[in-house]
Amino acid sequence: MTTGLMPYQYVVLRCVPRPDREEFLNVGVVLFCEEAGFLGAAWHLERPRVEAFAAGLSFERLESALDGIDQICRGEAHAGFATGQRATAYGTRELVDSANSRFGLIKAPKSTVLQPGPVHGGLTADPAAEIDHLLQRLVG
Repeated sequence: MTTGLMPYQYVVLRCVPRPDREEFLNVGVVLFCEEAGFLGAAWHLERPRVEAFAAGLSFERLESALDGIDQICRGEAHAGFATGQRATAYGTRELVDSANSRFGLIKAPKSTVLQPGPVHGGLTADPAAEIDHLLQRLVG
């Protein structure tokens, strides 16, 4: 008996104005459901909240970084560039542009103002509805 539920992974996007202090504000979510072919981002910024948390942080630059995440999810971030090759311990391999590889890029640890949290997982019948649910629950 199938349940219609599909496994997914997600990361919470965090605004980290000073990585040395390890303080953050949740601002978005990225959800990847391989079975559904879904990779999407949802985010919500409230200027007063961000400014109270991180005085002096450029709100526009934070919005631009989140727009960049949207572009990565849609596969548009590197439009016009060749896919190329990557060196490995066993020679070279062709890089593949897929939802899986784009999620890998997004979830990789970073030392920037916008960072992904740990990877979490779950089951859903509707990835688009699930990302909205996660956004409301984890970002507000």
